[in-house]
Amino acid sequence: MSEKAALEPGLVVASHGRHFLVETPSGQRLICHPRGKKSAAVVGDRVLWQGSHDEGTVEKVEQRRNLFYRQDEVRTKSFAANLDLVLILIAAEPEFSESQLARALIACEAERITPFIALNKSDLVEPFERAWARLLPYQRMHYGVLPLSLRLSGDVDREHLLKHLRGKTTLVLGPSGAGKSTLINLLVPGALVVTGEISQALNSGKHTTTSTALYWVDKERTTALIDSPGFQEFGLNHIEPMQLAGCMPDFKAHLGNCKFYNCTHLHEPGCGVIGATTLDPAEGGITPMRYRIYRELFAELSQPPRF
Repeated sequence: MSEKAALEPGLVVASHGRHFLVETPSGQRLICHPRGKKSAAVVGDRVLWQGSHDEGTVEKVEQRRNLFYRQDEVRTKSFAANLDLVLILIAAEPEFSESQLARALIACEAERITPFIALNKSDLVEPFERAWARLLPYQRMHYGVLPLSLRLSGDVDREHLLKHLRGKTTLVLGPSGAGKSTLINLLVPGALVVTGEISQALNSGKHTTTSTALYWVDKERTTALIDSPGFQEFGLNHIEPMQLAGCMPDFKAHLGNCKFYNCTHLHEPGCGVIGATTLDPAEGGITPMRYRIYRELFAELSQPPRF
C-alpha cells in the first residue's frame, strides 16, 4: 500500500503544545504529533494523518475556511479554524473592556466569521442595565446581543442559546471570569470531565488545562463548541492600519463619503467618518468611545516593528 493510500481523514479536537487529539469519522480519538518541527494544526482543522503503533502523525492540514487568531509584537496565538460563529461572552460585572470587545469583533470581521455577543449576569439588575446600555451601539451595528444569567440558568437559557448555535461550530471567547466554563457545562453537561480526560491524554497524566478543546453538543456531532483560554490582551498586529475602518461596521458605512481615497479618518478635511462623529448614534453616527478606540488602534498598528 502506498503512503498516500494510508492517510486517514480526521478532525483536531484538542491541542496542547506539540500534541493533538484527532477524531476519526467514526468517533475514535488518538494522539497525533506533527510531521517535522512545525506545529501547524489547530483545533477545528481537518487533517490527514497516518497511524504509527497506537498514535499517529499529522501529514497534512487541509485547506481552511478561516482561522481566528490574535497577534501581538512577539507572537501569534491561533484559537481555532473552520468556524461558523464566535460567541464573545462578557459579564455585567466586573465591567467588561469595550476595547477588548472591539478587538475581538474586528478579528472576526477580518476573517469573515459571524460574531455573537452574550452578556452574562442579567440577574445583577443595575450593573446589567449599565452594561446593556454600553452595548446599544453594537446592536445598532446589527451584531446579535443576548442577555444571560448563567448563575441561574436552566432549560430556558440552554434552549435560547442552542437556537443560535445549532448546526454550527462555535468558538467561545471571553476574558477570565466571564463564565465560559459555566456556559460550556450548561450546553455540554460533563464537559469538565472530558477536559480532564483530554488533559491526561495529552499531558501524560498531568492535570493541565488544554489550550483549546472541541466538544460535541449533540450525539450526531453536528453542533460543536470550542473552548479557549481566557485572555487579557488581544493584539491585532496582523491587520493593516488602513484595513481597520473596513472591519468596523459603524465606520464602514461612511467610507464612501470621504474626499480622499486614502483617508486615514484622523485629520483629513472632507472625511465622512469624522463627519459621522457629530451625528446621533441612533441615526448612524459614530460614538465618541468607538472613535477613540479607532484612533488608539490605528496608532498601535502604525508603530514600526521593534526588533
